[in-house]
Amino acid sequence: MSYALTKQPGTTGTSRPARLPGTLVTGLLLSRLVFFAVFQVVAALLLAAAGTTNAWTASAAWWPLTAAAANLVSLGVLRALLRREGAGLAGFYRPHAGSWEGDLWRLLLVTLAGGALAAGTNMMLASWLYGDPQGGYMLLVQPLPLWAAITAVVLFPVTTALAELPTYYGYLQPRLAQLSRHGWLVVLVPALFHALQHITLPVLFDATYLLWRGLMFLPFALLLSWALRRRPSLLPYLVVIHFLLDLQAALAVLAVAQG
Repeated sequence: MSYALTKQPGTTGTSRPARLPGTLVTGLLLSRLVFFAVFQVVAALLLAAAGTTNAWTASAAWWPLTAAAANLVSLGVLRALLRREGAGLAGFYRPHAGSWEGDLWRLLLVTLAGGALAAGTNMMLASWLYGDPQGGYMLLVQPLPLWAAITAVVLFPVTTALAELPTYYGYLQPRLAQLSRHGWLVVLVPALFHALQHITLPVLFDATYLLWRGLMFLPFALLLSWALRRRPSLLPYLVVIHFLLDLQAALAVLAVAQG
């Protein structure tokens, strides 16, 4: 399998990123899944301290804000690693000079195919597992206090867009390529962890939910991984698309909060 030799985002100007030990790469692949769970624990403890009954179940509704907190930590980790390599976060968000004409039509194809995959997989899985294409949706979009929902609209889509794709595909994917000669692994591994991170966003101890949540974005993540491996310069544009998708989710939470 051949790939375009375009400059990788987040590097110091060469197409070859710094080589990382396998243990650090593994830790970073797992990091967001762990961060989501940790901040849900924090939310549950705060709710319990405020006298909320069944605080763990209640904490699930706060996933947009626990996700935003996890995203900020992810960004801090990325920033520290990149500074050690002499690079910065801005490289993930800056369009590549001279590549935009070739990028835009590819971006359109990836956006259309990705939207169909994400929505189609979600509805098919929910129909199969719950008997209703909206079955899982009701577990995610739960009432929050209005102030919390407004805060989620501001923080969740912005921080997720800045942290998620840059972590898996801007930073980790090119460094996985330094560790493996198998191109299919370099595509599969970040996509798999990108999809699986959702099982802790939020954590609900229900096998059906975990299966739905873990698989619902896998085809979408595989498409993103393949596209970004072939064309890393798509990343800044896909960050914007990702922001718009997550903004819709945050607005759905706000709509429920408003009744």
